[in-house]
Amino acid sequence: MTWSTANVPDLTGRLAVVTGATGGLGVATSIELARHGARLLLTARNPSKAEESVARIIAEAPGADVQVVSLDLADLADAKRAAREVVEQHDRIDILVNNAGIMATPRRTTVDGFELQIGTNHLGHFAWTAGLWPALVAGQARIVSVSSLAHLQAGGIDLRSLTPQGSPRRYFRWTSYAESKLANLSFAMELHRRVTAAGLDVVSVGAHPGIASTNLTRTGSGLSRNPMAGIAIHQLTRVVAQSASAGATPLVLAATDPSLSGGEYIGPQGLGGSRGSPGPASASRQAVDPALAENLWAASESAAGITFAV
Repeated sequence: MTWSTANVPDLTGRLAVVTGATGGLGVATSIELARHGARLLLTARNPSKAEESVARIIAEAPGADVQVVSLDLADLADAKRAAREVVEQHDRIDILVNNAGIMATPRRTTVDGFELQIGTNHLGHFAWTAGLWPALVAGQARIVSVSSLAHLQAGGIDLRSLTPQGSPRRYFRWTSYAESKLANLSFAMELHRRVTAAGLDVVSVGAHPGIASTNLTRTGSGLSRNPMAGIAIHQLTRVVAQSASAGATPLVLAATDPSLSGGEYIGPQGLGGSRGSPGPASASRQAVDPALAENLWAASESAAGITFAV
């Protein structure tokens, strides 16, 4: 049977936290969760965009309970601060969708000096999730890490990008993006292994949207000295891609389907995983490699200056 959002169970009273909810997949995911009764806690860097998102969600899901917390994943101190605030205000989290991300940016670094894409897409979420951990355990939470088809293009992860010295290799924006999305999926799988070993009821799954029409393709062009190429990619994506709502469907399934027990990877089933109804997706050999995941976890703890003990 084809899965649709009509299959989402009643989420009344459950708290769902969604990162990157100022557009695209984040807003679409939030709307579906709210329609089924979830209380929402959204993260955003831009207050005005956050207000627009809240208004849109309430218009689509009247009566929705929506709160916003400021979060900049490219700043580890801010990620830790935001997580502390959430845990102080909420003793349990039922759903966490780590969706925020940037794509194919020119060579830049985070506030802490790490390559921008892996620093934002992976390391910021790593520190953020570690800070939320007490509330996630208390809520027996479902944690969804959003990856991408692009992870299939990564032959591994250059962990030197998670050191203060950085990687000496030549920078290729799409290579770094692919590695950051591999890191997202590797983290999801390793978190599943660790909660299983610890006997916790937390569920960790990965998901990807296929090719969806969002503003993500603008992030690279917005930072580039030559934005026309990025704009062209953005316009082409709008032609060939499915809608943001369709792209969010695998994320919603991953966040809510009670049949998932952890370690699954969900994505569209049609056209090589680029579009269509959601279901099991293909993960690369690197994404399910325990050795790579353990090394990534250790490097992430060192880079973030934390111990993420599951």
